[in-house]
Amino acid sequence: MKLKKIFLGLVFAVISLVAFGQEKNKKLTFEVNGKCSMCKERIEEAALGVKGVKFASWDIPTHQLSIIMDERKTNSMKIKMAIVAVGHDTKELKAADEVYNGIHPCCKYREDNSDDGEQH
Repeated sequence: MKLKKIFLGLVFAVISLVAFGQEKNKKLTFEVNGKCSMCKERIEEAALGVKGVKFASWDIPTHQLSIIMDERKTNSMKIKMAIVAVGHDTKELKAADEVYNGIHPCCKYREDNSDDGEQH
């Protein structure tokens, strides 16, 4: 019986540490490929559509997406999956060619980067 109480106490301690280790307002930044303000809108909407994402802002010149999220509800890979689903590559994931080919011609970042930073 004493062993059972010790074991349950250890389990509770581990669960508590894991729960407290997840942040309610975790900030992260990662690169997302795109070119223009239409890309910005598409990327930010995809990120904000993930449950637990509280803030998303994609910077056109640097291609950096800044996120504030609740780690208890989501993680960075779920956000990246939502972004590639709308046609934008990240370092870890690539958008399917069918999806990429469906984005507006001015947003085609894989072919020609001459319009980087252009506002649409």
